[in-house]
Amino acid sequence: MTISQLKTIISQGEGEQVEFKSSFGDNVIETLVSFSNSKGGTVLIGVSDENRIMGIDLGKETVQNWINQIKSKTNPQIIPEVDIVDVQNRAVVVLSVQEYPIKPVSTRGRYYKRVVNSNHILSTAEVVNIHLQSFNTSWDYHLNNRFSVKDISFEKVQAVIDEINVSGIRIKEDPLSFLIKQDLIRDGSLTNAAYLLFKESTSVLTTIELGRFQDDITIKDSHRTKDDIITQVEQVMSFVKKHINKEVLITGEARNVQRWQYPLEAVREAVMNMIVHRDYRSSSDSIVKIYDTRIELYNPGTLPQSITIDDLLSNNYKSVPRNKVIADFFKTLGLIEKYGSGIRRIIEECKKEGLHQPDFRNISEGFMVTFYSKEDVVTGGQTGGQTGGQTGGQTNETFSLTKQQKKILAIMGKNGNVTRTELSQQLDINESAIQKHISKLKKLGVIKRVGPDFGGYWQVLK
Repeated sequence: MTISQLKTIISQGEGEQVEFKSSFGDNVIETLVSFSNSKGGTVLIGVSDENRIMGIDLGKETVQNWINQIKSKTNPQIIPEVDIVDVQNRAVVVLSVQEYPIKPVSTRGRYYKRVVNSNHILSTAEVVNIHLQSFNTSWDYHLNNRFSVKDISFEKVQAVIDEINVSGIRIKEDPLSFLIKQDLIRDGSLTNAAYLLFKESTSVLTTIELGRFQDDITIKDSHRTKDDIITQVEQVMSFVKKHINKEVLITGEARNVQRWQYPLEAVREAVMNMIVHRDYRSSSDSIVKIYDTRIELYNPGTLPQSITIDDLLSNNYKSVPRNKVIADFFKTLGLIEKYGSGIRRIIEECKKEGLHQPDFRNISEGFMVTFYSKEDVVTGGQTGGQTGGQTGGQTNETFSLTKQQKKILAIMGKNGNVTRTELSQQLDINESAIQKHISKLKKLGVIKRVGPDFGGYWQVLK
């Protein structure tokens, strides 16, 4: 590496694959481990956090001693490439590692991963996931010695075979041969996927709690399902349809049109995502809550760290199924169409029905989707004011607000001096989304800005 190349790297600053250190220590090894568990990267030793070249004095065996420490303190051992750049009689040592093929790599019993420009300790679940991904497998692919073939229902397997045959695909195998061919049974043992898909008896491993709520603490109806995950799709949908509104539109045609409070295809897609992508190693249950004007679906297991909510909404991501075997089997059954396209279909179905875009978020070690109905509205009281020319009088307006917009109103009502940055931090959404919500609220006449951008304040009108 030349001095010119070194200065170019330093000028770009620290990032996902570059870090500066003024000296060598265990924190350098942690960073190299993070890079090995991510996309690889480079540590420059002899450069300050302020991007200033300080250099470092090297003895005859200094660098070799560092390499020996890195080897002895990492498992599996990593050996970085070394480059020494002389800058005005002071050395900058460049240590580079590639992404390790079999992950995760640890140091002193801890596992790290690079996220943006810092090192993050991996949780136990993340350690397991990154290891499985190294072998292009997932948890549901592995054998489970707790259960045997006697724990599954071959009648359920036959029912699935019959359903597939109806679609035009001819399956001639008996249920056991079918499971073996689908790689759901190997060496006479059940995979985790086989048990979840076809288990004979109920078990807590698949518990889904269903509730109809009058408010956050008053439950009007509840149900719990612990069945196999194929059966659970219809069980959850039946409970949802039982507790949401349906109207019949008189068209004058031979058949009238039924319209549900929420588009059932969108809800079904969310339910299948909840069941297929659930983290079944978690002790938490999946939860469905139905309120008068919204449905909440919570699922153990957050989005992968490589996918943000913005990526999800813009469809700018590569799908990484948590349960690859289950996802593939649901696709075989025709229950899901294509990996990674479900969120887009949910949004489009709601849009066609004139509903607000559902809310997607990571919450409490899990993922939650919230649907909002048309009845989720705010009614304005008696107002008067100026619009263009001079107008006066009383109006009674009804306008739709999203959950986030209501939160913005609540915050502004308490603190008119709140900034967009502060709103972004409190609501955990980006500033561009905050700006769009504020523009909508201003257009509806719900808020107005009093005074200049700097030094003024927000006034809530309705």
